[in-house]
Amino acid sequence: MVQVREEYSFNADGSVNFEQWLARLESYVGLSRHDDIRRACDLSWHVESLAVAAKNAWSPGVSAYRTGLEMAEILAQLHLDSEAVIVALLYRPVRESRLPLEQVQETFGKSIATLLDGVLRMAAINETDTSKTRVLGQSQDQVENVRKMLLAMVDDVRVALIKLAERTCAIRAVKTAGHEKRGRVAREVFDIYAPLAHRLGIGQLKWELEDLSFRYLQADNYKRIAGLIDERRVDRERFITEVTEELRRQFTRAGIDAEINGRAKSIYSIWRKMQRKQLDFTQIYDIRAVRVLVPDVRDCYAALGIVHNLWRVIPNEFDDYIANPKENGYQSLHTAVIGPDNKVFEIQIRTFAMDDDAELGVCAHWRYKEGIVDPNYRDGFDEKIEWLRQVLAWHDEMGMVGGLAEQLRSDASADDRVYVFTPEGHVVDLMAGATPVDFAYYVHTQVGNHCSGARVNDRIVALNYQLKTGDRVEILSSELNEPNREWLKPHLGYVNSPRARAKLVQWFKTQDREQNIRYGKQWLETELKRLAIRQLPYEEVSRRLGCRNAEGLFVSIGTGAIEVHEVIDTAQQLSLLSSKPDLFTDEQSETGMPANSPVIVNVLVIARDRAGLLRDVTTILANEAVYVLAVNTRSDKRSETASIQLEIEISSYHSLARALDRLNHLDSVIEARRLEDGEL
Repeated sequence: MVQVREEYSFNADGSVNFEQWLARLESYVGLSRHDDIRRACDLSWHVESLAVAAKNAWSPGVSAYRTGLEMAEILAQLHLDSEAVIVALLYRPVRESRLPLEQVQETFGKSIATLLDGVLRMAAINETDTSKTRVLGQSQDQVENVRKMLLAMVDDVRVALIKLAERTCAIRAVKTAGHEKRGRVAREVFDIYAPLAHRLGIGQLKWELEDLSFRYLQADNYKRIAGLIDERRVDRERFITEVTEELRRQFTRAGIDAEINGRAKSIYSIWRKMQRKQLDFTQIYDIRAVRVLVPDVRDCYAALGIVHNLWRVIPNEFDDYIANPKENGYQSLHTAVIGPDNKVFEIQIRTFAMDDDAELGVCAHWRYKEGIVDPNYRDGFDEKIEWLRQVLAWHDEMGMVGGLAEQLRSDASADDRVYVFTPEGHVVDLMAGATPVDFAYYVHTQVGNHCSGARVNDRIVALNYQLKTGDRVEILSSELNEPNREWLKPHLGYVNSPRARAKLVQWFKTQDREQNIRYGKQWLETELKRLAIRQLPYEEVSRRLGCRNAEGLFVSIGTGAIEVHEVIDTAQQLSLLSSKPDLFTDEQSETGMPANSPVIVNVLVIARDRAGLLRDVTTILANEAVYVLAVNTRSDKRSETASIQLEIEISSYHSLARALDRLNHLDSVIEARRLEDGEL
């Protein structure tokens, strides 16, 4: 455990002796940007001094400055880089609103500010509900949702590691805090951050987070297990060192190239194993354990023979998971022996490949420990875990050289889920692209039906705002409010989830039939006019889409059961299949062009004249993959409007309609529509 007050010399004013502190950090990892680290250290101290002066006394709470020093040392022990150390020093001042993030970017650059902002986003985890209950009908408990949310927020693995360092400092600091605060911090660490450290393979933090949280949450059990252990942890670790040195000598003599690691089992792990397997303390043989990694299977059994020749084997405590792998594919040799001083310990022997499979594959150690037993279960979350752990391996091997800081950016495919907070702190799992309307209908049908607005992160947003992981969403509602038919239009982006759309269709089906007919007909005719379609085979299209007649078609459009673009696409297909004139202009239909081949149309955009208008119009078309063949612009100074005529190439009415929708929602655009031949 790092004790900053004891390990470092502090100056008369309370600031750290920077040279001594930096030298200690560099005993763990080589650091660059020494000037920036000093600047960050001085800035953190300056901010704390101002806060102290404002109160005219030292705060009785935990020093943000010394917490930063402690976080930096933890990160150095994890072999992180200078950027992470700088962020550690600045994190608390920024989070406590004593140092603006903008000032950090101006002083230290965008990369530092971005990394710090990522850690700040994860601070929302501290405020959430981590109870192991299912909320809003979700299939997973809140703890697992928060874990997934936490990792969904991580594009840079250093964000997670910095947050782990911060929580490690937090749980160390509550030793002298009140019972309620100790319990709150311990529960959060136990439910969220200890499992995260385990999943990332960071054993040196996992052990401490588990043991400290266990100590505060179950003090009696902690004291009982601690009392049953007949030696201090430091003595157990000394025993492991002696055993591993003896094994290295024996393996070297036998010509076995082995990597040997030892550990002393944590108090929480001992208690958990006793509970899980209903064992007495005397039946726990892996209080001390050693892992041996060798190149191939032959070496596994050779190493096992050496172990059994060195120490006495405990009967019935040998398992050959190489010859008989576990159901999830896990392979290793496990044996328990009585070693020096008649002390029992466990030895695991496996190949490097088996260890990689166990740590990163479907039979990963964390998966077995957490009770996930289906070896075929995989999702985007698992892939991200594997990526994060691979990054840690690269990080250790390369020692932050060769531009690894840039490699730490995730290049994995975008996640297809977002994780947002309710006002009560629950985490809700939604599909990517979800909006406040989608969220409202997820919470409850009536919440969606009466939705009148939304606040995201305490700011009013449009109802077609796309939610991001970490957003806190509050739905504003009124009993007088009803669903808006505009929500049914896909191009407006109000509803992107099938669940919300189904709820909307269900609601509109209960409305007056005549109203649905009127709205459906108006919506379709407006679209036909905008696309310059002169005729539509209503009866044929209606039958093809499963409606009795045109009136039934209008009802389906009015309720949202059928979208307008489906009607037009169906009409175009019918026209081509029956060899009737195409729904494009007569001149184009004579070409006999297939439905999916590009055709040329002319579009008119009328807008209030402003700088950058043409650029914005062409950018929208480019984003919609619409090829612009020609452009003609004209400005009217009296009306302060501009007209832009474009000749574009499209493949279907659907793509044309989508492009026109985007143009009609552009700032200052009055109208965007297709031109008929007579208007050219």
